Amino acid sequence: MNILVIGSGGREFTFAWKIAQSPHTDKLFIAPGNAGTEQFGQNVAIQPGDFDGLADFVIKNGIELVVVGPEVPLVDGIRDFFESRDDLKDVLIVGPGKKGAMLEGSKDFSKEFMNRYDIPTARAATFTRASINDGVQYLSDCRYPIVLKADGLAAGKGVVIAGSETEAVQVLKEMLEESRFGEAGNKVLIEEFLEGIELSVFVVTDGKDYVILPEAKDYKRIGEHDTGPNTGGMGAVSPVDFANDAFMERVRNEVIVPTINGLKEEHIPYAGFIFIGLMKVGSDPYVIEYNVRMGDPETQVVLPRIKSDLVELLVATANGTLASHRLEIDEEAAATVVMVAGGYPDRYEKGKEINGLADVTGALVVHAGTRRDDYRILTNGGRVLSVTGRGQYLEDALKKAYRGVGFIHWDGAYFRTDIGKDVLADHLD
Repeated sequence: MNILVIGSGGREFTFAWKIAQSPHTDKLFIAPGNAGTEQFGQNVAIQPGDFDGLADFVIKNGIELVVVGPEVPLVDGIRDFFESRDDLKDVLIVGPGKKGAMLEGSKDFSKEFMNRYDIPTARAATFTRASINDGVQYLSDCRYPIVLKADGLAAGKGVVIAGSETEAVQVLKEMLEESRFGEAGNKVLIEEFLEGIELSVFVVTDGKDYVILPEAKDYKRIGEHDTGPNTGGMGAVSPVDFANDAFMERVRNEVIVPTINGLKEEHIPYAGFIFIGLMKVGSDPYVIEYNVRMGDPETQVVLPRIKSDLVELLVATANGTLASHRLEIDEEAAATVVMVAGGYPDRYEKGKEINGLADVTGALVVHAGTRRDDYRILTNGGRVLSVTGRGQYLEDALKKAYRGVGFIHWDGAYFRTDIGKDVLADHLD
């Protein structure tokens, strides 16, 4: 079949890499793709938000399956757009409609959803510019640290952990009065801080049934030992030892099943991925957030551990036949280390020549913010590349990933050297 992957990051690269391995794939297109995705299919110069351009391309090229990578086109309603047109409504799409995408598009909506269906989550209250004084008063009664979250999409950076009331009030005012996160911060959630260890659980659902994918742990902070501002993600590992069978059974019963049932109860059709950001507090799971697509960089460690044919999984998701699908998982560990432009997540330069890519063996180099300039590969974003290693044990996977990173360089390149070390330490303990 002819397949279109929408997006240009490391997540979409990894989807293209895996989809290209399927015998069901005839032609693969990536819109717009990056300098690496052209290894697996044809890049198409159409942006994810250009619904008309994507629609025309789908029709002209006989696309049968569309996989939507990033969150913005989902929140903006790309599925609704396709389903509204007679010439597109039969195209299979992986990704929810606008209503389902509100689980990620509005943290206030998702928090209320969790509360309605008794899904364990941190206590929170929502404030706007009109109620900022109430928010300041609310902060005076909070325990610290406290978490402030922009309600809307902020590219994974709209979360601030404030250590004191003074800092929290300042951040609240920056969000609501100074538009620190743009329109995403028109509403702000003030949320209880949970002390525990984070992990990411991924579910794919056709709206009736679901399949749980390999879990992962990602690393959001820019600095070593989880310091500094949040980024889109600096690395990830899978599997995660502390997500044992007993814990995952609780996640299934207390989080996944109520989430799927809640979508049904509210008549929200859903065919796609649900990322569940969890905090393990003691032995209890708490939901931090939902995303309505696969995470990045977690995709880079989750998809390599799926032994089954990915296209078969995607088609079953899109056409409502997941009940009969069986997923086969590789027991090998996977680890990915993200390489970013100097200055990221703040200001950074593009257009730096990347060297050493051809020297990497024994690991998968995943392109994200890259572009081709004749024979040169140049940086074209904040998160530029990631390198994924695999091995029988996590330590082996990390060694392969870091060995690959060591070959790659450009002016200003930066990466964390401690990805996965906390998990290894816990395992040794």
